[in-house]
Amino acid sequence: MAELVRLAIVGSGPAGLSAAGRAAALGLSHVLLEKSDHLSDTISKYQKGKHVMATPSQLLLRSDQAFAVGKREDILQTWTDRTTALAVNVKYNAEVKSIRGTGPAIPGSIQKIVTRARDGSSTMTEVQRFAPPYAIELSSGETIMAESVILAIGTQGNPNLVRCPGSDLPHVTYQLDDPYAVLDEHIIVIGTGDAGIENARGLAEDPAQRNMVTVLNRAAKSTNVRESFATAKEPNALALVADHDAGKLTIRYETETKAVEPGWITLATRDGEEKIRCDRIIARIGSAPPRGFVEACGIEFSSSDRLAFPVLSPVFESSAPGIFVIGALAGYPLIKHCLNQGYDVVEFINGNTALKPADEPLLEAKFRDLPGKRSVDEWLEMLRSSIAILEAMSPLQMREFMLDSVVRSCSKGEVIFERYDSGSSLFAIAEGSVHVLTDPGDATKVVPIGKGSIFGEVGLISGRRRGATVVAAEDAICVEISRTAALKLQSQVPAARKAIELISIERQLLQIFSSGLTSADVAELVASARVENKVAGEVVLAEGEEGRDIYIVRRGSMIVERLIGGRPVFLSYLPAGSYVGEMALIDGGPRSATVRAAIKSEVVRLPGDAFARLLQRRPELLAKARSDMAARHDVNMFIESRKESFSSAVDMYSQTAQFLVDNGIGEATDVLLIDEKLCIGCDNCEKACADSHDGLSRLDREAGKSYAHLHVPTSCRHCEHPLCMSDCPPNAIKRGDDGEVFIDESCIGCGNCQRNCPYGVIRMDSEPPKKPSLLSWMLFGAGPGPGEAPKTWRKKNASGGEPPKKAIKCDMCSGIDGGPACVRACPTGAAIRVSPEAFMSVAHMESDN
Repeated sequence: MAELVRLAIVGSGPAGLSAAGRAAALGLSHVLLEKSDHLSDTISKYQKGKHVMATPSQLLLRSDQAFAVGKREDILQTWTDRTTALAVNVKYNAEVKSIRGTGPAIPGSIQKIVTRARDGSSTMTEVQRFAPPYAIELSSGETIMAESVILAIGTQGNPNLVRCPGSDLPHVTYQLDDPYAVLDEHIIVIGTGDAGIENARGLAEDPAQRNMVTVLNRAAKSTNVRESFATAKEPNALALVADHDAGKLTIRYETETKAVEPGWITLATRDGEEKIRCDRIIARIGSAPPRGFVEACGIEFSSSDRLAFPVLSPVFESSAPGIFVIGALAGYPLIKHCLNQGYDVVEFINGNTALKPADEPLLEAKFRDLPGKRSVDEWLEMLRSSIAILEAMSPLQMREFMLDSVVRSCSKGEVIFERYDSGSSLFAIAEGSVHVLTDPGDATKVVPIGKGSIFGEVGLISGRRRGATVVAAEDAICVEISRTAALKLQSQVPAARKAIELISIERQLLQIFSSGLTSADVAELVASARVENKVAGEVVLAEGEEGRDIYIVRRGSMIVERLIGGRPVFLSYLPAGSYVGEMALIDGGPRSATVRAAIKSEVVRLPGDAFARLLQRRPELLAKARSDMAARHDVNMFIESRKESFSSAVDMYSQTAQFLVDNGIGEATDVLLIDEKLCIGCDNCEKACADSHDGLSRLDREAGKSYAHLHVPTSCRHCEHPLCMSDCPPNAIKRGDDGEVFIDESCIGCGNCQRNCPYGVIRMDSEPPKKPSLLSWMLFGAGPGPGEAPKTWRKKNASGGEPPKKAIKCDMCSGIDGGPACVRACPTGAAIRVSPEAFMSVAHMESDN
């Protein structure tokens, strides 16, 4: 029998080093097992010269190892010196092959572990749990006996892989050792966590390297970098954006990899596919626990998902008695957390039950003013067990999660947020319930949401203003989860991501189909629904194909077209919140039209068979579906009836509609169009706009593109997801009560919105002086006349500099009675402001004919 040690620590990363250092300081017999010939292999593989941050900054460091902000090399040297000084018993080149219990089996402890593959297949193995001691077998054949085992092995040895055609080519890599050794290459970096950002910045740091670096970010561009880079530290994200602004590298938002081939990469972007040069791909898209090895030790995971983490107690003990898990394998990847855990777990094993985690004071402050006297652990467990999306989180993950969240106590009747409020945070109900007021004019129309559920998910998904007022129906305790924390939660806890997705789908179904449906009615549909991403131009339904599934447009927009005389004819436009596909389900037969994404979109796919069963159970829903279908059927019949006598008109309409989509109407919520058959060129529209906005017109009638008789002038489209909002430092661009996008007085004139707007509808202009009152003008001759643009305010000021400028754009005449002045001032009715779905339909073509 090999010598028995009190502790065997597997892995010498920050967590393992800290645990070994604490064991040495306490005089416990121990061994630190490291599979390489040096300490902290993961940190050693960081790129040369990497700047390592010590976050969270407010968290106290508790470890026998020192740690502060610095370069990789300096930190490793400090840890090596300290490990030597503590006389840590390190065994190098000690790769662990297996860990098995040698004590008596615990009654009833045979665990059936089901492992599911990506293709849906599953295998079941039986693992028998044992009491300590444990036999640790090394690849060399040596066996080490230990009373307790601390697994600090991390997850970096099991990286997430790029999954697309060509991803197995040799130039697709998952590691970058020395960015300065890469010269004169076109490089794609996939992943915007800390590792991906640091690799990209290292490759682009020295202009002499002549590298063309492109970073792919699946997220949309946001004014808050923490939203666009949810898994990265904020300083890293800010530095990356600064490098992009300085022209050192390129960030491509809302972009994913479609295919890889030697020398090239095909990207799926918000505007469709694009093929660009690519000599090297560096994928830093996270990693997963080495599940096979960990489960073979008798350790259970929180779920069958590949990214799930082990189930752990508050003292880091796994389901295998005597085996403890810390560090990245426990779901805590930050170095400072790992060091603290290494210290704490050894203290716990050594009997220090009074020790509280280092973040205890921070969490105590969060819970201090809440009703009821609970400890931090009791609050964390209460929140975790009460809120569905948090149930799969470990106590350790809950602690980190709550550092970025706020717990609110709400009294009955208290307004949690108002309709049209700004906000993209998510709320979860731990106690009590809330009422969602769906109709501002009728307080009786409410939707109750009870304990354990969430609300505010629309703002989280779309970033739009709050769609309803929410009040506490009774005394309640809610957790407000910042958008950043919610995105991080979804990326790290698969069960939470799935729960949020299911709830949002359920509510969208109830909103779209209404007809008195309940959650129970749509439960089967929700369980079988799938969210699918569609790039611009991608086909969702193809004319003539067989299929019964229904699709809901969750985000973005669709266009519907049909082949007439061998050419696609535009039929209609479907904004977010629409559904399509019911005709083939109800009437049978093939699809009658093609539906494709106008812009990058998300759809929810509902299985046709499940939807058909719902129609059978709820005849009122069937009646609504038949009514919607009749309207679409009328469009098809109209096209069929006119295809011979009005073939040229049909073709002209289709081309006109496609022109409008190509010029941004697919993103619009409200757009100004001018019928050139009616326009007489009087410019009343521009003059009225100027009169309504201090002499500065937001409209350029002559600019913009035309097709047939339709002209799209340079006037704001008030996009569903405005790019102008994506980089506004003072957050001066807002969305108003009627959906208008406007710029408030906090604008600093940086010009970012002008540069980001793809339609050229924003310009920078000097601020006009305040108009005098009518009385001051009449009696004292003060200033220009009301409504008149002054003559001199655009000239240089007394010091010779340009007067300050701010961004101006159409605000749909918000706050002005009667609606947009440009439309009201048009004497011939040539100018119209409409939503795309109200205009882009065959109904307009029918009225024209």
